[in-house]
Amino acid sequence: MSKETFLKTTASALGFDDCRICRADEPWPASERLEAFVEAGHHGSMAWMETTLERRKTPTSMWEGAKSAVVVALNYGPDHDPLRSLERTGEGNVSVYARGKDYHDVLKKRLKQLARAFVAETDAEVKVFVDTAPLMEKPLAHKAGLGWQGKHTNLVSREHGSWLFLGVMLTDAHLAVDDPEVDHCGSCRACLDICPTAAFPAPYQLDARRCISYLTIEHKGPIAHEFRAAMGNRIYGCDDCLAICPWNKFAETARDGAFWARAELKGPDLDALSALDDAHFRDVFSGSPIKRIGRDRFIRNVLIAIGNSGDPSLVEHSVVPHLSDVNPVVRGAAVWALSRLDLTRFETEKAARFAQETDTDVKSEWQSLGLSEA
Repeated sequence: MSKETFLKTTASALGFDDCRICRADEPWPASERLEAFVEAGHHGSMAWMETTLERRKTPTSMWEGAKSAVVVALNYGPDHDPLRSLERTGEGNVSVYARGKDYHDVLKKRLKQLARAFVAETDAEVKVFVDTAPLMEKPLAHKAGLGWQGKHTNLVSREHGSWLFLGVMLTDAHLAVDDPEVDHCGSCRACLDICPTAAFPAPYQLDARRCISYLTIEHKGPIAHEFRAAMGNRIYGCDDCLAICPWNKFAETARDGAFWARAELKGPDLDALSALDDAHFRDVFSGSPIKRIGRDRFIRNVLIAIGNSGDPSLVEHSVVPHLSDVNPVVRGAAVWALSRLDLTRFETEKAARFAQETDTDVKSEWQSLGLSEA
């Protein structure tokens, strides 16, 4: 059995939905695209992309001895149309990838099993990566033939649509490579046109600073006013550009139960989510990627969704208590939500609280909102 056949057979036995191979030690255009992305400032506050730019440009910057890249994929296809969740404004909408177990843990465990088996079979050296090191997985997956990077910059597969988790094993072994996939987007613009915040300045380019996934997950401070209404009920991530892709007609629901949506994340009640303190937040989201953003950022997102809900009944128990929250980002989001749902109550609370407010951002929220928001 060849090394390549061994890898793919073992990967399949471990539950991976695909496994492909490409060279890791040759120049590629992905490095130039990444450099342009950072130079344009499209990475926003993700400073780590700038500080790790040189290491991120090529796989051999991560490991000089790498000769081949083995790219594996796990399908996490949903059992529903994620776009329909946006219609239920009293519920929080969580990105499909975050509704089950943390994919980092699931994928890395299996990838390490694959690596150990390959080392035992070949005595080669290996290193494994699952979205936590400065390595560009999507371009590697494109190069290896798992799919192509669509106009939304995400990977698209003819077999699995938009729903693939990726992992990479670098090795010093010389392996026969698979053919790269070609771009099948054609003239389609669905992913670009559906974006609620116009985060794509051009096809195949993303300005993360306008992306709801970035805003709800990576961005730590107050979210700019221009994006809040467009966020709707999205409280963690956004699937719009993925879900609208026509190639999803070939996608199947995830086979792996680890990626099936937890009951509490299928349509979580905004009122209940708003009541989470830090301890309960950590308990509810244990083993979930949501846990990494922390309670304060999460409640900020929930309050913006509440402000977009159009439901004044949420004011008393879900909004007003957060006007006194210790975190100013939460307080500011609560001010905005209140202004959207009950302008009379907003003016009453402003009269009682504004003079005592010490944070300049929160004071700015009180000053800039109110009648102008009606």
